[in-house]
Amino acid sequence: MMITLILVCEVMFWVLVAGGLGARYLLRRRLLSTVLLLSVPVLDVILITAVAIHLGSGGTAEPGHALGVLYFGFTVAYGHSMIHWADGKFAHRFAGAPKPPPAPKYGAARRRREVVGWAQGLAACALSGAALGVLILWVGDAGRTEMLGGSFTPLAIFMFWNTVLTVWGLVESFQGADADTGAAAGDDRAAAGADR
Repeated sequence: MMITLILVCEVMFWVLVAGGLGARYLLRRRLLSTVLLLSVPVLDVILITAVAIHLGSGGTAEPGHALGVLYFGFTVAYGHSMIHWADGKFAHRFAGAPKPPPAPKYGAARRRREVVGWAQGLAACALSGAALGVLILWVGDAGRTEMLGGSFTPLAIFMFWNTVLTVWGLVESFQGADADTGAAAGDDRAAAGADR
């Protein structure tokens, strides 16, 4: 049942986002767009409430419950940036806005992007971990919440790789800038030599 609810929430997430952006850019209905987009977080509340009610009424945590809690944390942390990405695509396609710029490959902009991405991952893990902890304490039965307790390990693994990839990206951002500066300096020297 929980897996089905997660799938329904995921589908409804994109339905509300597409509907909200469609209302804004195709129908020019700003208020309707705002209402639809502000409804997106309601899905997270519905999902975590369903998990809490089921466990609170005597249910035993299954993989679906754990996945629901993790889904909650990650959609809260990443939801805004996903909507912002979709908004840029819609605005370009239907409202004549400039094409969204590609992700920066090096320099300060790349470093900022890497740090923001790492912080989002940290927020997702923190929210998921907090929700898991609250549910475990609330139910107060280690046997029924064993599956929830086991979900801290995937969060730790995710955060490990999130950190490794962020450090990798930060290193690349400096190397790319150095390579670009070196190439530019080489071009300048070649141009100076040609002038002689």
